[in-house]
Amino acid sequence: YIALAAMAHLSVGAGWRACSRLTAASFQSLPITFARLYSTRSPKRASGLQDGPELRDFLASAAMASPAPVSAAQEGDKVPYLREEDIAGHRRKVYFETYGCQMNVSDTEIAWSVLKDAGYEKTDSARSADVILAVTCAVRENAEKKVWSRLDYFRSLKRARPRDLPPLKVGVLGCMAERLKTKLLETDKMVDLVAGPDAYRDLPRMLSITDSGQEAVNVLLSLDETYADVMPVRMNSNSPTAFVSIMRGCENMCSFCIVPFTRGRERSRPIESILKEIRMLSDQGVKEVTLLGQNVNSYRDLSQTSLPLSFGSNTQLSRGFRTIYHDKDGGRRFADLLDQVSMVDPEMRVRYTSPHPKDFPDQLLYLVRERPNICQHLHLPAQSGNSNILEKMRRGYTREAYLDLVDNIRAIIPDVALSSDFIAGFCSETDEQHSDTVSLMERVQYDMAYMFAYSMRKKTHAYHRMKDDVPEDVKQRRLAELVDTFHSIASSRNRRFLGSEQLVLVESTSKRSDKDLAGRMDGNIKVIFPDTEMPCEDSSATATRVRPGDYVRVKVTDSTSLSLRGLPLARTTLQSFHRRYGSETAQHGTKTAQYGTRHDPHDHLHHKHDTSTVPLI
Repeated sequence: YIALAAMAHLSVGAGWRACSRLTAASFQSLPITFARLYSTRSPKRASGLQDGPELRDFLASAAMASPAPVSAAQEGDKVPYLREEDIAGHRRKVYFETYGCQMNVSDTEIAWSVLKDAGYEKTDSARSADVILAVTCAVRENAEKKVWSRLDYFRSLKRARPRDLPPLKVGVLGCMAERLKTKLLETDKMVDLVAGPDAYRDLPRMLSITDSGQEAVNVLLSLDETYADVMPVRMNSNSPTAFVSIMRGCENMCSFCIVPFTRGRERSRPIESILKEIRMLSDQGVKEVTLLGQNVNSYRDLSQTSLPLSFGSNTQLSRGFRTIYHDKDGGRRFADLLDQVSMVDPEMRVRYTSPHPKDFPDQLLYLVRERPNICQHLHLPAQSGNSNILEKMRRGYTREAYLDLVDNIRAIIPDVALSSDFIAGFCSETDEQHSDTVSLMERVQYDMAYMFAYSMRKKTHAYHRMKDDVPEDVKQRRLAELVDTFHSIASSRNRRFLGSEQLVLVESTSKRSDKDLAGRMDGNIKVIFPDTEMPCEDSSATATRVRPGDYVRVKVTDSTSLSLRGLPLARTTLQSFHRRYGSETAQHGTKTAQYGTRHDPHDHLHHKHDTSTVPLI
């Protein structure tokens, strides 16, 4: 089975699982040269080595035993040739440091779940750790530079480790691990372990290898790994919000993006697995879940399920959009999943990121409009406002098609909040083409935008076919213009909320003052208000202090381009707030109960968004 693993480019554990599924019949069907390799006797046996059972003997025994089919849940079972004590954590302390997008936060929770089950403990200090794991991002060069700087610091901790303690182990996980596996291991003993996004189940075994002084690497990408049977352990169990990964990988192959090469092909978790995790989060008191995926709204569950198919199984693209791959038929789509998730808990908000604009069929938009707990905030990554640049980026749409989609979204969901991504200085971009991006921002009036200077990545289509010929100073000038344009738009738009009442989900104490609380509106705009006792509008109970996870009705008194300030009026619930304001807004033909009363009922534009992590690309 070790040879089989090598020939199939698999890890040893994966090779064992592959062998365990072979039958005598399937063995006979292997290529002749491969069968000969295992059916002939070794020349060494002629020199006096004792004969023993061959692979064909084990296969024959396995065929007679008629083993049960291997299920997806069994993929993570223990490898038979490893003793449990050899891979046990023995209460060693592991420290995680996470960079990049929300998917990396989710991956950290999966990795921690695997290690916790193996007997490891978590620490919040790198200095007290026995194992340091950096969950990394490779989307932009700056993200990698930060990781290299931290690895240098971790190396200093390794050198300063007391001799009476076991050596400190440092590992790199995630996208950067897959992209720079060789360089990471060859850089002056910086790293002991390198694990790609699909190798987290293998972490206990890999760490046991490093105990003998060896380096451990597993960066194989999988066609079916979704960690569906791994229940993530939340890094912040007190937070009222949580991330839930629903799919992995991307097949859009945008010319600037490395994600398909570091995350692999698209594959989706079964709906039942996702609903089980969300029900668990609801039982824990979580009030907001964000569904995650590199291309979250291309979700397609191909598993067997008893759940009804409500929205059809054919690919339905936004009008005027195209892909580089053929339509995918069959399976339950994102609208089916969102429909089921929204019914788990009517008091739990549901968000999702990061979508591609091509995957917003009308049926999905109508579902968002009709469900009070599905946040009316859509992320529409534009990247550029010029059709020629969009063609070079292989985005699958023109400026005109994108604007038609925006108009359609606002016709169906008038109070929608829109955010986007933009790249400044893509290959051969001219000043005129950059101006088209500025004008797109002004035309759409985004509530939040994530803006970056172009950073060429190896392996991408742009790296092989284009030149990164826009000077760095020009990129930075254009980026500054995009940032200034956004802040001007957002400042103006947020003033529209002055005097209105908003439903805010309290998340934590404000970072700037422990006398204030911070939370978010439905449209993902941050709201700051004083921490004070207040009554519950649906109860005669005495006034109490607000806690994270409470819904609060807040009157807005001030605004900036990135946040609002207000006065708390009362604790409430999502359903109560919706009932209270829904009838007032119904007469205007719009669904704005989540957002509260508005000065102009015909205003179809809305808020902003602020987050500590960058969006998924």
